[in-house]
Amino acid sequence: MKLLHLSDLHLGIRVNEYSLIEDQRYILNAILEIAQQERVDTIIIAGDIYDKAVPSGEAVELFDDFLTKIVRLRIPTFISAGNHDSAQRLCFGANIMSAEGIYISPVFTGEITPVRIHDNFGPINIYCLPYMRHNKVIEFMEGVTINTEERNILVAHQFVTGAQKCDSEEITIGGADNIDAAVFAGFDYVALGHLHRPQNISAKNKIRYCGTPLKYSFSEVNDTKSVTVIEMAEKGNIQIDTIPLTPMRDMKEIKGTYNQLMSYDYYKDTTYTDDYMHITLTDEEDIPDAIGRLRTVYTNLMRLDYDNIRTRNSNIIEADCNVQEKTPNELFGDFYKLQNNRDMTDEQQTFVSEIIAKIWEEDI
Repeated sequence: MKLLHLSDLHLGIRVNEYSLIEDQRYILNAILEIAQQERVDTIIIAGDIYDKAVPSGEAVELFDDFLTKIVRLRIPTFISAGNHDSAQRLCFGANIMSAEGIYISPVFTGEITPVRIHDNFGPINIYCLPYMRHNKVIEFMEGVTINTEERNILVAHQFVTGAQKCDSEEITIGGADNIDAAVFAGFDYVALGHLHRPQNISAKNKIRYCGTPLKYSFSEVNDTKSVTVIEMAEKGNIQIDTIPLTPMRDMKEIKGTYNQLMSYDYYKDTTYTDDYMHITLTDEEDIPDAIGRLRTVYTNLMRLDYDNIRTRNSNIIEADCNVQEKTPNELFGDFYKLQNNRDMTDEQQTFVSEIIAKIWEEDI
């Protein structure tokens, strides 16, 4: 049996106000091509199908299109609800879809009936567990009866203690929802969702996060996104492989002065000017309309920061006990230094003096 493990599609997500719906459409089609090339027998999607409990219309249409293509390929698919999903909405029509080989986790009622599939080595029991609080998961795991003579797979969307997190994830403060990997000991493979970085949790690699198919934060810039392919033979014989995914647009970070980054010699041989960019400018002075001007080259600039003397030091602005004894020019100069960690230039001082003189209708 060959299985394709996916999770955390987050359909409909917006990153820095950019809609990624077309990027998601592109990557889902790429995943279907991999499914066909690898001749997978089953697809697993471990939660967070959507980015919101009430997803956008275009997100629902995209997932509907994805499932329709899967049905045409006749690949049985198992789906669990994640913390971003509404289990009630996600499982709408589940009974009808199960007739076409699409199995969606129902709203949890205390027990789960596994779906039983077969290959040349016998039956495989697949349990789809929707996202829930850790105490409910532990109660379920303590009460569930698993036939350990057969192969058993759990599809779940939880945070397992010790896993590595990314900025784009929604994790409960204080680790209140942490689950020890030991509770999953009875399963031959645990297909996890919730964390966006692909990683194995157990030494035997049988408990795994496959990660997101796309990068959803700049903390993932250096990650290689992939799908996980599991080949399950007789009980105890499992091989896990990953197949890299190439996005329509990647996420990149670059740093330098405005003039450097806008120099044709700098970007002429690059391939990322259409990627989603995080640019850090090192100019000491803010560049007027920097975002608009940078976007003439870096079309999908998502985020702009500065790294200079001003940003590297943070001063607390407190009340000045000598405020009554200082001139407006001196007060503004003190404020400027606190904000920028340096004194104003002569040109700036002249400009400020002229403005203050107009306000107070005084001679300089």
